[in-house]
Amino acid sequence: MERPLDYLNNLAQNDWLIGYNSRQFNQIAQELYLELTQLSACGTPPKIILAEREPLQFLASFIAACAANCPIFICNPDWGTQEWQQVFDLVKPDIIWGIGNHEWGIKNENNYQCSIPNALFPKIMIPTGGSSGQIKFAIHTWETLTASVQGFTEYFQLKQVNSFCMLPLYHVSGLMQFLRSFTTAGQLCIQPFKAVESGQILNIKQSEFFISLVPTQLQRLLQNPELTEWLSQFNTVLLGGAPAWNELLEKARFHRIRLAPTYGMTETASQIATLKPDDFLSGKISSGQILPHAKVTIRNQQGEILNSNQIGNITIHAQSLALGYYSIIQENQTDFQVDDLGFLDNQGHLNIVGRNSDKIITGGENIYPAEIESAIQATQMVADICVIGIPDKHWGQALTAIYIPKQSNTSALKIQTLLKDKISKFKIPKYWIPQQNLPRNSQGKINRQQLQQIATEFLQNPIT
Repeated sequence: MERPLDYLNNLAQNDWLIGYNSRQFNQIAQELYLELTQLSACGTPPKIILAEREPLQFLASFIAACAANCPIFICNPDWGTQEWQQVFDLVKPDIIWGIGNHEWGIKNENNYQCSIPNALFPKIMIPTGGSSGQIKFAIHTWETLTASVQGFTEYFQLKQVNSFCMLPLYHVSGLMQFLRSFTTAGQLCIQPFKAVESGQILNIKQSEFFISLVPTQLQRLLQNPELTEWLSQFNTVLLGGAPAWNELLEKARFHRIRLAPTYGMTETASQIATLKPDDFLSGKISSGQILPHAKVTIRNQQGEILNSNQIGNITIHAQSLALGYYSIIQENQTDFQVDDLGFLDNQGHLNIVGRNSDKIITGGENIYPAEIESAIQATQMVADICVIGIPDKHWGQALTAIYIPKQSNTSALKIQTLLKDKISKFKIPKYWIPQQNLPRNSQGKINRQQLQQIATEFLQNPIT
């Protein structure tokens, strides 16, 4: 298997980075690599925090650190003081590239000392869990990340992957777009979502490119006819990061968007299941088949494997599976049981039902918010919605809808009326809390802890 520096040397003469100077990327990466190898001469590679905002500098730094066999911690430069304090307490970095190195008094490359043994440390730590307030780093290696790329290329029967990236490079979804193109000698186009939304789009042949979106990005692009037409020209539009609602999927299908809903996470180096665009356009609704580098089983609470169409806990076995969370490596970890519930249908397609931890028990009934949210979205009266359970003396938990109304005069009563023929009475939320926006991160994932606080404050001081 080729190493990071081999790929870098092979791409030295290729104009593969659209919108940026590929040769400048190569030059920066080579210079940083030489600096790091000199620092590592004593035998202990420095621990690096990478929080660069500028894409070319971020990618060149990432490849240089990987090539020099340095432990690298990818970080979000927009984290606040509390998050950064968590990270520094956990990592104790030797070098910081990007934001924060002057504010925190951390060693940099000019005063790095080989003091703490760093035996057999895997290289690449990718952050996860930030939306809930507790940041963790999934431990990956070059081998786990490229295993994901190999599964992707085999699944889509490709030799080269051209990617149009609008997602954050510090997130696994953006990083893997880079790696798919970089390791297959494909092209990579990087552009901020805001630039695309305003119509400042780099000139590429969309039919030769994959693009990755989260549901909220897809929703906003489909509100603009010109951008909808632009999006419809892409070879494949990967959709992940958060559950997509039925209305959004139907709208994409109506406009013939070659959508590929995906399922994956930081711990699996992005997707392990994907619905192919032709299946999506023909009306199939699922997360698709399992990619070649992974295997999924559905198990009950006793750990027994269930048959097709039986809902249970999703367990993943994959070559791209993280080795654990920093700083604990799980020895011989082969299976990873996730919080999601789902089933495999007769075609082997993975269907996600909801998250086990999001389950709401009200009046003795088990309810999964995704079903209720989808039904509310289908009324076309809300711009965004999240259903949570709040403590209730009578019901145990009371279903609570926190939503953004499409129109200022949209009443909760009208939405409830439309729901009566769609879902069971006990599934209709008892409380309705309108908001101007919902707390979502850049991947579209909702912060349910923050919603609990919003609901508690609202019900203590209801608007009269």
